[in-house]
Amino acid sequence: MKLRSLVVGLVGGIVGTVLVLALVLALDINVFTQKETVVQMANGTSVSYPSASTGGLTPEQIYAKTVPSVAEVISTFKGVSTPFGPSGGGQGLGTGFVVSKDGYILTNQHVVVDQQTQQPATSVTVGLRSPDGQVHRAKATVVGADATTDVALLKIDPTGLNLQPLPLGNSDKVQVGEPVVAIGNPLNFDFTITSGIVSAVHRTLDSPNGRPIPNGIQTDAAINPGNSGGPLIDATGAVIGINEQIASQSGGNVGLGFAVPINAAVQSMSQLKQFGKVTYSWLGISGQTITADFAKANNLPVNQGVLVAKTVAGQPAAKAGIKGGDHTVTFAGQPYVLGGDILTAIDGKRLATIDDLIATVSTMKPDTQVTLTVIRGGKTLQVPVTLAARPAGQ
Repeated sequence: MKLRSLVVGLVGGIVGTVLVLALVLALDINVFTQKETVVQMANGTSVSYPSASTGGLTPEQIYAKTVPSVAEVISTFKGVSTPFGPSGGGQGLGTGFVVSKDGYILTNQHVVVDQQTQQPATSVTVGLRSPDGQVHRAKATVVGADATTDVALLKIDPTGLNLQPLPLGNSDKVQVGEPVVAIGNPLNFDFTITSGIVSAVHRTLDSPNGRPIPNGIQTDAAINPGNSGGPLIDATGAVIGINEQIASQSGGNVGLGFAVPINAAVQSMSQLKQFGKVTYSWLGISGQTITADFAKANNLPVNQGVLVAKTVAGQPAAKAGIKGGDHTVTFAGQPYVLGGDILTAIDGKRLATIDDLIATVSTMKPDTQVTLTVIRGGKTLQVPVTLAARPAGQ
């Protein structure tokens, strides 16, 4: 699913923010203590959390355990002059979380980069809440920011803070329906916990630079502006995602929240920590997902895979002889380019969607050789391709 038309960023403004009283509504939440904690929501649905005795944690336990490691992130931006007047500037509020004892904190790129001007914050301040409720504030350095995964890495001086990093889970193993909580600073209500379930997985999110973020996690845990960069936590207390955006017609939470998968965030984090930036591999193609209905309507030899619409001259796919399409058809109101190669696997791993291809290639280093399974003219070919670093602007 593409989240383009209704996506709302989750950075909350501090300067000039008005909190409407109508937003503060009683949710009629009742907690029942059984072998599990059942949270009854106002709409009649319920979310169950295993008790500690069954190996899970209740929302209360998760909050007590993790909130000292959740950070309030305040970014200050300098406005710029344009022919139409000043743009950007002011302050933004987001969230982050501790990932190492020596002071590294993960958050979203759009928390520390002004999305109007694309200028980095002139200063970033982090607030950490101690178990006794005191908030310690510290200046943070932006180690690096990656717009492609919407991840940023901050660093603070850990002296005297006794930082406890949050455990990081495995987002590839997240199951639809499992309980989760989000902790953050929505609408300036600092260190707020909300609960829900994983509503869906494998969502495609839009990053700040417009590139797709594959394998996004959808949740109905309430998240709002100010939650950006905060952890989405499973019932074991492990972070499975970074809360990043919502889909909404009103600008507020309607139960459609989305998180960057933690596995993708960790890959970006490791490069940011080492190099201050993230380098991605690419094939140099544009492509489209084949669905069963589309394949049937157009007499394709397979019912899933990736149509190669175009290759970029001088880049890996073109050098390896991968061919793009030569004519366009319309299906379900969308244009598709036919006549080119069909990719069905990479290194033996089946490709069901273009997002599968993007996700696989993004985990590989430039100069890695891969083998593409290609269908061309009714024949199946094994084509070796050496990946390259993605050029700037691509």
